[in-house]
Amino acid sequence: MATLTVRNLDDGAYERLKDRARSHNRSLEAEVRDLLEDQARDFSLVVDDLLAFHAEMTAKHGVLPDSISTIQDMRAT
Repeated sequence: MATLTVRNLDDGAYERLKDRARSHNRSLEAEVRDLLEDQARDFSLVVDDLLAFHAEMTAKHGVLPDSISTIQDMRAT
């Protein structure tokens, strides 16, 4: 595993990170690790996750109708 040192981090950003970590009940290090891993995630994995979610929702709820015409009708009245 690699180690990363961040220098000259803004005090406000540091405090926000600490608050965020506290709200997630984890250490500052764990919070920053999670944020960095999330931001460095392979985009193709994100697409795969979205496609899997779409398939799951379609299986659960079926294909939902397009709501554009309904919204347009509501706005016209």
